[in-house]
Amino acid sequence: MQLKSLFESGSDFNVFLEKAEAKDREKFEVFYKNTVFSEKILERLSTLKKKIKVLVFSEPWCPDCVVSLPVLAKMAELNNLIEFAILPREGHEDFLERYKYDGKPRVPTFIFMNEDFEELGAFVEIPSFIKEIYKKGYQPDIIVARRNYRQGKYTEEIASEFLDIMEGKLMGEK
Repeated sequence: MQLKSLFESGSDFNVFLEKAEAKDREKFEVFYKNTVFSEKILERLSTLKKKIKVLVFSEPWCPDCVVSLPVLAKMAELNNLIEFAILPREGHEDFLERYKYDGKPRVPTFIFMNEDFEELGAFVEIPSFIKEIYKKGYQPDIIVARRNYRQGKYTEEIASEFLDIMEGKLMGEK
């Protein structure tokens, strides 16, 4: 099974950070430290009772990865049923073809699986609500949404979308 072997070959968050350049590592650490969830997200997270595996394709230089990967790391810290492994996009482009967004494989790509490595859904690059803003094509809204996203203002939305996929409420991108 390809998902299982890829997952098993991935690294954990600390190893991923150790391999990053200092300036990139610092950004991840700041976002991680500042990731705080609402009571609603914490409640949903605490009611998750099944093992979830997440295969993450990420690069340390990617601003979208800096925003969303710490959210998953914090979720996994709060619920030990969530386990994730990180791989680089480089060298995995062929595998990521089925998850491409806007014509090409993107990072981050999060593939959510049950404990048997059966896919539950995927989150690709940015939250769904931002993709909807992009589709409308109104540049001022796109610029504001992207800026707010990269400043870490949508932690709740990211966590909620991750939980929707984990809970089976949303298949996510494919």
